[in-house]
Amino acid sequence: MGETSNETRKQFGNRYLTEDDNVFKHNAWDDVKWDEEQEKLALESVQKNSAIVMPTEQVSKYINEADTNWNAFYNLHQNKFFKDRHWLFTEFPELKTSHSTSESFNIFEIGCGVGNTILPILKYNNDDNVQIYGCDFSPRAIEILQKNENFDSKRCQVFVLDATNENWQDSLPFGENSIDIIVMIFVLSAIKPERMQTVLENCFKYLKPGTGQVLFRDYGRYDLAQLRFKAGKCLQNNFYARGDGTLVYFFDQDEIRMRFLNAGFVEGQNIVDRRLQVNRGKQLKMYRVWIQAKYRKPNE
Repeated sequence: MGETSNETRKQFGNRYLTEDDNVFKHNAWDDVKWDEEQEKLALESVQKNSAIVMPTEQVSKYINEADTNWNAFYNLHQNKFFKDRHWLFTEFPELKTSHSTSESFNIFEIGCGVGNTILPILKYNNDDNVQIYGCDFSPRAIEILQKNENFDSKRCQVFVLDATNENWQDSLPFGENSIDIIVMIFVLSAIKPERMQTVLENCFKYLKPGTGQVLFRDYGRYDLAQLRFKAGKCLQNNFYARGDGTLVYFFDQDEIRMRFLNAGFVEGQNIVDRRLQVNRGKQLKMYRVWIQAKYRKPNE
């Protein structure tokens, strides 16, 4: 996994841990560097929890029941599980840019869930020319989002779509080459690796040539969530089933780069965001790792 740049440090925050600092002084530290020993321990944890891989029939069951499990997740948690992502505009300022032209500016979120990305965009970007679209695998999630008091049906249209399908056109309210920004936040990781490339190739198809781009953020290799898995939950390398039946994959930078470039994109950003979160009461240190990237569709 590559290192972050000085530019990245400015973007991700300004609370950096030094040798002179008390690690439990704050709840979180930005851009935390890992040493070889920490990398080794993380690798050992992953090797241990993935030593036993699920039988093929059990893997198939999880894949086939993905829609049922996500619907059950949203039935249980409604809109209370995930927090609205107000950090979006720091990491992705493109989402709050004013577009004062007669031409509409189209944002499309894949895997919108109950609106933790869409609702902040509706709140903070009041440009009348900005049109927002969102899709999700779960009909229940779409239903909950549409009933939210902050949902604006005049500026936003959401619908059910299985993004792993080869053909999206019958489910979309827009045509090819029409989207300015596609947002993918913790969604590609929920898709089985064999179908990820299909998703990215479809993203490429619907973005505007030359300017259209994907804004991407997802789980990085050796994130705390990966290290916490117990043996027997691994479907294949770096791909796991949670206790509620939902699935999660953990990426590294090179894999993200390869997948996007193979789909035809040009790289604008691909960085690791390492955070140290601290439970000061229990004196616990929790290391989070995310991959953040921006990929643009070149002129045809």
